[in-house]
Amino acid sequence: MKSCLAIRHVAFEDLGAFEPVLRNAGYQVVYRDAGWDDLARIDPLTPDLMVVLGGPIGAYDGALYPFLEDELRLIGARLAAGTPLLGLCLGAQLMARALGARVAPNPAGKEIGWAPLGLTAAGQASPLGELGDLPVLHWHGDVFDLPAGCLPLASTGPTPNQAFRHGRALALQFHPEVTARGFERWLIGHAAEIGAAGLSVPALRAATATHAARLEPHGARLLARFLDGD
Repeated sequence: MKSCLAIRHVAFEDLGAFEPVLRNAGYQVVYRDAGWDDLARIDPLTPDLMVVLGGPIGAYDGALYPFLEDELRLIGARLAAGTPLLGLCLGAQLMARALGARVAPNPAGKEIGWAPLGLTAAGQASPLGELGDLPVLHWHGDVFDLPAGCLPLASTGPTPNQAFRHGRALALQFHPEVTARGFERWLIGHAAEIGAAGLSVPALRAATATHAARLEPHGARLLARFLDGD
């Protein structure tokens, strides 16, 4: 059986719809919780796949959250070795930072809600092509510059760099893993951020009820192609 190590920052931002896909593909999934588990003790090259999940902190906040430096070392080691790595939201931002790119608050403000991606030609040919013009969930306030030597795959109006690949590593600023059921926990966990942004919980819930079920099979095919090395 292959191994997947998922680094989780908050309990409700887990693998979501991706977890059954991984298990059906023969992966044993193990979570390690940043800020609780000692990430410095992890051998970065032992898991067949590493997934770095999202969270409401900045990739540049190592002085406040020292475990981020351990994460950056793990990510950097896998990037250097060319082993499979998937970053979602904060995970993608940490990948960009590990590759020397700038990560900073978005001057356009937070991007929260459902909207389609604009795929580049490389994005259309990549696993992201499985998403087509479907809306995906965005939930971030930071953006990253495209790391040197990486292929840009997608953008939105507020966020020029939504995805990139680096060898066998794929960085996604958005959330293709979200499920309608799991999203209810997001509404609880991010209640303060939702209120500060002046967003509507019922509207976010309704949009997720409309889009999440449609997204799920497309996200599953995206992940399957990534696992196959596409």
